[in-house]
Amino acid sequence: MTKVISTDKAPAAIGPYSQAIDACTDVGGFVFTSGQIPVDPATGKIPEGVEAQANQAFTNLRNLIEASGQSIDKVVKTTVFIKNMDDFGVINEIYAKYFTTPYPARSCVEVARLPKDVLLEVEAIVAK
Repeated sequence: MTKVISTDKAPAAIGPYSQAIDACTDVGGFVFTSGQIPVDPATGKIPEGVEAQANQAFTNLRNLIEASGQSIDKVVKTTVFIKNMDDFGVINEIYAKYFTTPYPARSCVEVARLPKDVLLEVEAIVAK
């Protein structure tokens, strides 16, 4: 059984996808988020600079996870897509402010382009 998760505290889906899906099972399950980009859901604006964009993207991710009834502390896997690998150190420092030990497993990849030409996007899998 699956359940759609939606919140106005993260950017609305801009295509044929859900903000997140709760994959319910009798013994728990997982919440799978769509990629969160650094759009301020209240204004639709994208902050300038990698630090501000990283903080907004991770805030959006946290808000979406909380809307599912879960906590960011239950994240087991993240994937971070970044436009420039030279920004990895800054993004990593900000990442560490949102996640604590035991840290989730993570992949981080450089990509040619992201929606709205943002500098990063992050998605997560949350254990229930």
